[in-house]
Amino acid sequence: MKLMIPLLCCIFSIDAFAKTIEEWVDSEFTPSTLSKKDQIKELNWFQTASKPFRGMHIIVISEKIDTHLYEANVLAKAFYDITGIKVTHEITGEDNLIKKIQVQMNIGQNLYDGFINDSDLIGTHYRSNKVQSITSLMSDTAKDVTNPMIDLNDFIGLKFTTGPDKIVYQLPDQQFANLYWYRADWFARKDLRDKFKKIYGYNLDVPVNWTAYENIAEFFTVHVKEIDGQRVYGHMDYGANDPSLGWRFSDAWLSMAGAGDKGLPNGLPVDDWGVRMEGCHPVGASIERGGATNSPAAVYAIEKFLKWLKLYAPPAAYSMTFSQAGPIPSQGNIAQQIFWYTAFTASMSKKGLAVVNDDGTPKWKMAPSPHGAYWEKGMKLGYQDVGSWTFLKSTPPDRLKAAWLYAQFVTSKSVSLKKTIVGLTPIRKSDIFSEEMGKRAKKLGGFVEFYRSMAREMWTPTGVNIADYPLMSEGWWKVIPQAVEGKMTPNEAMDALANYLDKKMEKLSKKKIKCAPILNKKSDPKIWLDKVGAPKNKLNNEMPPGITLPWGEVLKVYDEK
Repeated sequence: MKLMIPLLCCIFSIDAFAKTIEEWVDSEFTPSTLSKKDQIKELNWFQTASKPFRGMHIIVISEKIDTHLYEANVLAKAFYDITGIKVTHEITGEDNLIKKIQVQMNIGQNLYDGFINDSDLIGTHYRSNKVQSITSLMSDTAKDVTNPMIDLNDFIGLKFTTGPDKIVYQLPDQQFANLYWYRADWFARKDLRDKFKKIYGYNLDVPVNWTAYENIAEFFTVHVKEIDGQRVYGHMDYGANDPSLGWRFSDAWLSMAGAGDKGLPNGLPVDDWGVRMEGCHPVGASIERGGATNSPAAVYAIEKFLKWLKLYAPPAAYSMTFSQAGPIPSQGNIAQQIFWYTAFTASMSKKGLAVVNDDGTPKWKMAPSPHGAYWEKGMKLGYQDVGSWTFLKSTPPDRLKAAWLYAQFVTSKSVSLKKTIVGLTPIRKSDIFSEEMGKRAKKLGGFVEFYRSMAREMWTPTGVNIADYPLMSEGWWKVIPQAVEGKMTPNEAMDALANYLDKKMEKLSKKKIKCAPILNKKSDPKIWLDKVGAPKNKLNNEMPPGITLPWGEVLKVYDEK
């Protein structure tokens, strides 16, 4: 998720807090998957390890979501109390965050001691030789201040922050997925179920494919129209010319359509942006070079987005940004949304909302996203944001160690379960399977069930095929709005995007970076389309029969070996 609201947070005086470790455990860090004894043991380790850095003032930066606000407002204070290291935890928008990490990488001067930036930049970090890897920190550079209880294997997103060289470049701090959201109470109504079955011939349940999603969108918008006197719509999205519209697509929309190849986490050799990689070298995005960014499946993905926005979403959605559109389903007139972030779970679960029952249980549920006509089993099925700690080699050793201590603290087992409860952005398997999260499942609309299932493995961030995420990602929001505004056809837009990505990779090919792009020569697209895998030929039928499953059955599909 990408937000653009700058905010400077949390500078506090050196004598403002005086809680002991035990007081913090009792007042704030409960519940935990650790026993109180082990929490105190872990926090005592932080207190001892931090002695050389007491009185130091470090500066870190992250985007604005509830999880990071909790870190900035609460955990930074606790860290100071326990270690004597003062932290300014700056909060900003994702776009600004990326610009700031770019600046520090480019000028080589230390501006921030640590960044929590999306693992979408893993391809950039892997190639740049400017990132201080987590592997190196733990084994060498900061071995003396690496928490013996860190338990890397407990982090569910570690595979997303690991390069092709098996080196871990970033430490996950928070993560959330874009899933399918729907009004479970409406879907359960006998009158609506009977009416849907009469029209479409199958059950009104969770859509497994895009045909079913489209049928349900049409059903509520065209055939139902009103529920309890209120105009209802079968789809929600946003279409304003804004960077967030680009992220709407770069966050794996093409993978949901089925444009890439099989293989997790990102499709091999063609990923969810349509970029082909051979060995460790990106070789092209356009079908003329073996990519799939302008393939029939990618064009189909844009066509579906435009059709659904025009026919089944509220008219105002066209002029909304991501941030403006996010709260709309909570107002109670949206039946389903195909591209919905689990980061909204907390805000959609508040008592008094039109989508929450009097007992605090939601009227809605979340489920795995339906897939497009080109999707095949074994492919990724959506996007998962993994905000991760990133350290640069330009940071002085003592500041780097102090920031590494803070990063370990805010992701430690002593505090991670409470942080998960606050922000609902889980990073540790032990937290997800904890008794406490099990107790909360009823009020979280399928959140716990999704993260406990193997489905979570199929929702992945942007991967290593993207050689320079900041440089290349701009193409999405420069081109996609042209299609939304009717200035380009979907074909023209995806041709323009593929050409944009190829040009950026050609520029990168001239730089002395590890595994730089080596573009394939252009050839007849038919040569590539006729080969097995992506890019794929246009299907004769892009509307196969609709398939739905009851909510309780959908997750079982992904747990099958």
